[in-house]
Amino acid sequence: MATARGSCYINKMIFSPFEPDRIEARRRRFRAIPVRTLLPNLITLLALCAGLTAIRLAVEQKLEWALAAIVFAALLDGIDGRIARMIKGTSRFGAELDSLADFVNFGVAPAMILYQWGLFELRNVGWIAALVFAICASLRLARFNVMAEDPNRPAWAGNFFVGIPAPAGAIAVLLPIYLQLLGVPHFVLVMPFALLFTLCMALLMVSRLPVFSGKRVGKRVPPEMVLPVFVIVVLFFALLISYPWEVLTIGTLAYLACLPLGWLSYREHERKAARVEPEAVAEDTHAPALAPTSPQDAENPERPARLN
Repeated sequence: MATARGSCYINKMIFSPFEPDRIEARRRRFRAIPVRTLLPNLITLLALCAGLTAIRLAVEQKLEWALAAIVFAALLDGIDGRIARMIKGTSRFGAELDSLADFVNFGVAPAMILYQWGLFELRNVGWIAALVFAICASLRLARFNVMAEDPNRPAWAGNFFVGIPAPAGAIAVLLPIYLQLLGVPHFVLVMPFALLFTLCMALLMVSRLPVFSGKRVGKRVPPEMVLPVFVIVVLFFALLISYPWEVLTIGTLAYLACLPLGWLSYREHERKAARVEPEAVAEDTHAPALAPTSPQDAENPERPARLN
């Protein structure tokens, strides 16, 4: 009898403080995470590693490799969201992780590269320009997260960004370095020009300028365009690898030159929406009212039409 009581007491001492049944029930509440939700986050983390490595390479004055790391991070940032939507692996965690990675990759890293390249010659003024660019990138990303949840935004507005996106701003703001790597002479006013250009790009990111997003491009490819698309993509990467600074310079100048086209297209969409809205209101106003279908309905005018 004493032995049985002792074993029961020992069992209670071992298991009762932990309540194994409750722990097992709690563990069963967490579902296994599908692999498709992990893949986009892994791509985002790889882009973050590239951005952090770019900062280290800039400190070591290996600017060519630092620029390559930024371009690589931008390419990964362009595909992680598309892959997440294609495989239905989007998540709130992934969206937040992407924003934090974009701030490091396209806000902090380009600012550090520019400062280590030559803005340090302007001392405090150059550091302030680098800070302004990084801060504007963070504000741009925060505004994007808020506007993405706006239910009142029209459907056609999804074709446009508000302000230059952070990856494009990061690639474009490094234009003075591209020009120097192409052999442009290092004249006396190059640092003031780089300073003003950095501030202009920072202001464009936080501006209200409509910019083509390109999110709805490439979802469907006509059969006759499959082979040309393959050739164009291969040709682009071949040129980027063989002539990186020429391609980045031409691409940056072309992108900046096309910014007014986005503004004109956005205004055209606004004018069309303004014309359609009064017509829709007029149709609703002149629509005939439903007549009651029974004496009971006529006696109860407050009865909802869907119940009549």
